[in-house]
Amino acid sequence: MGGDGRPEGARTFRAPSGLFAIGIAVLLALFLLGDAVARAGWGRMLLLAPWILLALWIVYENAYVSSVRIDDEGATVQNLLRRTSFGWKRVRSIELRWQLVFLLDDGRKLSCYGGPAKAGPMRRPGRVGDASEPAGVRSLAEIEERWEAAPETADAPITRSWDWPALIALGVIVVWAVAAILIANA
Repeated sequence: MGGDGRPEGARTFRAPSGLFAIGIAVLLALFLLGDAVARAGWGRMLLLAPWILLALWIVYENAYVSSVRIDDEGATVQNLLRRTSFGWKRVRSIELRWQLVFLLDDGRKLSCYGGPAKAGPMRRPGRVGDASEPAGVRSLAEIEERWEAAPETADAPITRSWDWPALIALGVIVVWAVAAILIANA
């Protein structure tokens, strides 16, 4: 906490299962590519690689990339290939339904695919009636605290953009896959 009671620094909220899913997918991709090199050589592995990388890209986009990043000035919400940034003064309300939802001053509701989510209280085995506060509720409280403590200068406009690095990576993978098909059929 800062000297004036406001939290400091940026914080990123992401679904916990996303890191696990991308980790397993990367390990599986490395195993498959290594196995292809061992069995068929580098040339054949390069023909197989775009398909494995496409599957890895899909897991990355669906499980890992969606997140909510907050700081003292505002928030950035990444939902798959779309990124929305806004200052705290653009937020009318914040709700926690099945996922975090921002109601913005342009009248739109922005659901956050990654980040805090509604879940039941965590129960510890062996203890009857002992339940801690769910992580989603704690995260919502932290986000609301940042929103309420935002300075008057936190009025950045609402901007929506595409995740260009991910789209460029997809384009490279698709071109590589088409080249692999043409080379394999030649």
